[in-house]
Amino acid sequence: MFSITRPDSAPPEAERQIELSGQPVAYRLRRSRRRTIGLAIDQRGLRVSAPWRARQGDIETLIRRHGQWVLDKLAAWRERPPAAPLAIGDGSILNILGEPLPITVTPARRARWQWRDDRLDLSPSPATDARALLEKALRDKARSVLAQRLADHAPRLGLAAPPLRLSSARTRWGSCSARGGVALNWRLMFLPLPLVDYVVCHELAHLREMNHSPRFWALVERLCPDWRAQRQALRAVRLDH
Repeated sequence: MFSITRPDSAPPEAERQIELSGQPVAYRLRRSRRRTIGLAIDQRGLRVSAPWRARQGDIETLIRRHGQWVLDKLAAWRERPPAAPLAIGDGSILNILGEPLPITVTPARRARWQWRDDRLDLSPSPATDARALLEKALRDKARSVLAQRLADHAPRLGLAAPPLRLSSARTRWGSCSARGGVALNWRLMFLPLPLVDYVVCHELAHLREMNHSPRFWALVERLCPDWRAQRQALRAVRLDH
């Protein structure tokens, strides 16, 4: 079987710089066992993913080919206003998994929360404010909800439910490791369930195909037939709460 080996001289990730239309643009280059060169831009800047054996000249040719797109996207991120901090008070209503959730806030000496059928009760203490307590409650809920979604969808690919790790990443909804574990962002609780399921299915498909090849997307489509619409909707959602 043909295998791609990592050249000894190639670091897995490196900071580099390129000039586009007279502007210096820094980017992070990450090499892996993928087959194509990919570009991504978020608040961290330009990130490039490339196969181990891709030549640096070919990588930079592709970046220059998409130079205007890169500059436009970087400018859009710079001009994007910061997300307003989430305000929590007695009587607040949050959209959790696509449904309105009333919040009650009753100060107490000891911080605690309680999920009820129709609301979430928060009892912040002098040491733990309502916003911090909400995050703890949502993390607790996310652990059970996301584990159940993994258990529901994994058998459809002939997989056992993988170990779940909750993530707090500011730039990724989910990721998976070659060892079979899946990390899912607790902030998925703020999304409608169809978007949550798309992220879950995306990461499960990576356990079969650690790339974004046509085979990978065929697996995603098997689990989530409307994945294109869900992916487009997800791109419009802010993750930097």
